Amino acid sequence: AADSKREQFRRYLEKSGVLDTLTKVLVALYEEPEKPNSALDFLKHHLGAATPENPEIELLRLELAEMKEKYEATVEENKKLKAKLAQYEPPQEEKRAE
Repeated sequence: AADSKREQFRRYLEKSGVLDTLTKVLVALYEEPEKPNSALDFLKHHLGAATPENPEIELLRLELAEMKEKYEATVEENKKLKAKLAQYEPPQEEKRAE
């Protein structure tokens, strides 16, 4: 019964692609000319789990997107204000002649 469960689990891992993915990452580690100090970090990095999933990460991504939008709006406003200001300032050539 235990062998049967192991075989079922092995087939499950094989069907889901886990065995293939693990094999590829382990082969990459084996073929690495300079072995990393932490084999576990190497595996995590190559399996895409370099950073733990944290609810704060999504919040930070949203905040970053919001800040980028605000930045772009500020840059546009700055351009408009500079253009408006330029209407009231004499051209650069006139300033030099004075």
